[in-house]
Amino acid sequence: VQLVESEGGLVQTGGSTRLSCTAAGFTFSRFTMNWYRQAPGKEREWVATIGRDGSNTDYTDFVKGRFTISRDNAKNTLYLQMDSAEPEDTAVYYCNVRIVVSGTTKVDDYWGQGTQVTVSS
Repeated sequence: VQLVESEGGLVQTGGSTRLSCTAAGFTFSRFTMNWYRQAPGKEREWVATIGRDGSNTDYTDFVKGRFTISRDNAKNTLYLQMDSAEPEDTAVYYCNVRIVVSGTTKVDDYWGQGTQVTVSS
């Protein structure tokens, strides 16, 4: 399983950016996908989830109405559109997939390498 995020970068307060995560090594369209983030000195936190066909999404309250998670199953790619960015959104962002190990009830978490997003005030 491979998850590779695009470069994040610097965003002005109130600005926008889009993160992408390209997946390989598993059947992307069959799995729910997630975005997490980790700010300096804080624990990693869940940001958003999208169902297999993209019809179901969910967001943490901190980003609801500002961020949009989406996916393109034909391209094996997950996206996070960040609008109305705030300095509190500064963090390393990770894409994530949870896969049940075949024949067991064990769930393995796979993570991208992370991409830094910095929102300047």
